[in-house]
Amino acid sequence: MRLLGRLGDPHLKLPPVIHVAGTNGKGSTIAFMAAMAKASGLAAHIYTSPHLVRFHERIRLRGAPIGEEALCAALVACEEAAGDDPITFFELATCAAFVAFSEAPADLVLLEVGLGGRLDATNVIETPSVAVITPIGLDHQSYLGETVTQIAGEKAGILKAGAPGVVGRQTPEALAAIEAAAGPLAVPLRIFGQDYLAFEEHGRLVFQDEAGLLDLPKPKLIGAHQVENAGAAIAALRACQEVSVSEAAIAEGLTKAEWPGRLQKIAKGPLFSALGPADDGDFELWLDGGHNGHAAAALARAMADLGERSPAPLTLVWAMQQTKDPAAFLEPFRGIADSVICTSVDTGSPTPPAALRKAAESAGLWADEAPNLAEALVKAASLARRPARILICGSLYLAGAALALSERREA
Repeated sequence: MRLLGRLGDPHLKLPPVIHVAGTNGKGSTIAFMAAMAKASGLAAHIYTSPHLVRFHERIRLRGAPIGEEALCAALVACEEAAGDDPITFFELATCAAFVAFSEAPADLVLLEVGLGGRLDATNVIETPSVAVITPIGLDHQSYLGETVTQIAGEKAGILKAGAPGVVGRQTPEALAAIEAAAGPLAVPLRIFGQDYLAFEEHGRLVFQDEAGLLDLPKPKLIGAHQVENAGAAIAALRACQEVSVSEAAIAEGLTKAEWPGRLQKIAKGPLFSALGPADDGDFELWLDGGHNGHAAAALARAMADLGERSPAPLTLVWAMQQTKDPAAFLEPFRGIADSVICTSVDTGSPTPPAALRKAAESAGLWADEAPNLAEALVKAASLARRPARILICGSLYLAGAALALSERREA
């Protein structure tokens, strides 16, 4: 707050803010809202984390990644204002985003929490237009608490008096903690399964709340969990009094939302070519950055659904950070994955492939190792029965490395 004061309180000069916390689904929910807002002709600033390939992805001005000149100016202003005061990387990035957002006109700010909620740097927003809490599970326990109840209490810290809250599907204990936080503030909650519904029916998305029923296209983003993320996005925009988004814009946004590294199919380019020579239909390559047990459960369900429609042996190309739980991630893939190629990345604090292999074998999965992503893909392709389905998963760092490889252009 002291640094923001020195910068002229840019966080108080923003367009209406929709603040989003949760364990999983935050980015996808924001991606849906951004696409729906764009379809309505609304300009939205967007702040998400982490980035996958370039830092500029975190700060989007009117929907587009911030330019180099604007980013440098915002960062320099924040560093100069900080002086000798200690400041974390995320705090600096958040302040820079607020500076950039305050200087560019827009209709809306879509703001993602970095970690938790109550003590997060983004939680300086005094009264958001809407607070959204996506599904909560176990993650970052060393910071947020060892139980879902404790973690949910931290996430619910973004709820503010005078602002409605939209709550995605939750376990009973998470919902109880959110309701306990909302009660003293008199926050009106719109809760999935009680105040709104979103479900797939006959290849369509059906959304229903007190205002009525919407029959909509199925979301572009793949997976049953994305139907519920889309529902939270619709509920949040309908709760936001400052903007109006039509049914037609909601429908268009559902079919145009983009969120790289989340159940993304890779069908061409250098990343796909890294599998080696292949005939048409030999390989199906997927990429997802989910990195905890809660995300793995949704990912495994999506792979199982694909397997029912188009049977193919599933091989995981897998890396994880040392702060994550390998056993919890692999558990949902029992009976779904045929094999696991354990690998590593050069960023963060990766778990050694040998340790991952041991975890995979303990989970009853056949496993092998490769020192890096490129070699892991070659090994996966050589070992898999064709046609094969290969899923790169377990780490946002690995997803970033995959996208960086995918974006390279041959000389």
